[in-house]
Amino acid sequence: MCSARLVMVLVAALAVIVAGGVAVPVLWNLASPSTPAATVSAAEAAKPEEVPADVSAFADRLSEAYRAAAKRISPSVVAVGTSETVTAPSSPFGGMPDDFLRRFFGNEGPGGGGGPPQKFERHGLGSGIIVDADGYILTNNHVVKGAQDINVHLADGREFKAKVIGTDPLTDVALIKIEAARLPAAELGDSSKMQVGDLVIAVGAPFGLEQTVTTGIVSATGRHGVGVADYESFIQTDAAINPGNSGGPLVNMRGHVIGMNTAIASQSGGYQGIGFAVPSDLARQVIEQLRKTGEVVRGWLGVSIQKLTPELAESLKLKIDEGVLVSQVLEGGPAAKAGLKAGDVVTEFNGKPVKTPYDLQSSVAWIAPGTKIDAVVVRDGKRTNLKATIEKRPAGAAAVAAAPGTPMPLKDLGIEVGGVTPEAAQRYGYKPGQGVLVTRVTPGGLGSSAGLRPGMLILRAGDQEVTSVADLEAALGKADLAKGVPLLVRAGENQIFIVLKKR
Repeated sequence: MCSARLVMVLVAALAVIVAGGVAVPVLWNLASPSTPAATVSAAEAAKPEEVPADVSAFADRLSEAYRAAAKRISPSVVAVGTSETVTAPSSPFGGMPDDFLRRFFGNEGPGGGGGPPQKFERHGLGSGIIVDADGYILTNNHVVKGAQDINVHLADGREFKAKVIGTDPLTDVALIKIEAARLPAAELGDSSKMQVGDLVIAVGAPFGLEQTVTTGIVSATGRHGVGVADYESFIQTDAAINPGNSGGPLVNMRGHVIGMNTAIASQSGGYQGIGFAVPSDLARQVIEQLRKTGEVVRGWLGVSIQKLTPELAESLKLKIDEGVLVSQVLEGGPAAKAGLKAGDVVTEFNGKPVKTPYDLQSSVAWIAPGTKIDAVVVRDGKRTNLKATIEKRPAGAAAVAAAPGTPMPLKDLGIEVGGVTPEAAQRYGYKPGQGVLVTRVTPGGLGSSAGLRPGMLILRAGDQEVTSVADLEAALGKADLAKGVPLLVRAGENQIFIVLKKR
């Protein structure tokens, strides 16, 4: 009997414990307003949030656009391998490469020229774009320059020897050809329609990795002054461009070539987000001439020009802020025959406004020799209309350096000047009495800050021609250096205006 009662007590106690274990969590959950009524499993709680359907669909469409553009252009992109035989001093260290030894010994150390010259083969690698089904390929001049053998590797695995049809170092464009037919030619698009922010892809063989595709945007258009070529109007992009990409295409999202990858701005030699491509419109003009004649014929006006800065405009007492300043008129050239003078500001040329030196340079370049043009210049504050006949651009003359004459210090300017002696004139090409020669420039002085350098010839100070040191002193004596005085100076064959001004 006693044992039966004990069993009943234990059962009752167990029931209370079980009921309490269930009731307490339930009551707690009911008291908590943040807990949903339905129980969520651990697996469901850990599931990541779904990408919204519209975002996912847009990403898919963008990926499809990239794939389509890459698929369209890739068959037209080739790898261009070059080789040339060069002669260099041999190394006394056997098979160790001279470049390796120079890291430790420099050019004067072992392997730096002590042994007899020996010949070796140097290889290069770039890219190219098939622009005609009959085997014409667009690439960079610097890719094929000096090459004795050019090998082209097609996307389908075939290899061909190529020959150079023509090159244009002034734009870094070259046209080569392989003996093949029915090739997949790329379509050259309209680069003038490209705007900053447009999506682009670059294709080429960076570091020998053929058919590499990278993506980016147009970072800028009309880039010039980069220092790669004489005629520059680059498309700038952040699509990855590395050594080996040169000559490959920059492509819009329709798969049309809008540029040819040419150069990068880099401190390491590799990609740093700034690449430059020759616009397709410019490349088209060049290769049309190369294909017809093997050379590019450009117009020539016979002037040196520079940007008209506010400082120059003020010092020259010009009341205009647009145009291009003429710093030199070459004797016997079209500009000289038309009456153009140093100090004139060209504001219109051939019916188009001129705002930058590149505007004028590019306009003249693509005018056929023999064409008569109109130009509007500002001279002494007045607009003047001139007519000139464009001539064929001659081969550029080499620059010459100047030798010191008899020095005379101008301490306030931090320079020494002298006349051009007969010896210096005979040796370096300057004419006695032509100007005043800068023989010394004090670092940090007024002349140095203005850009004067030893060897420059001062031809004019303000509005006064300078033929002697006395002329220069007289002109500077009446000038207000606080406001600035313009100097017309010559360096070799080139002339430029600079402003001498106290800061």
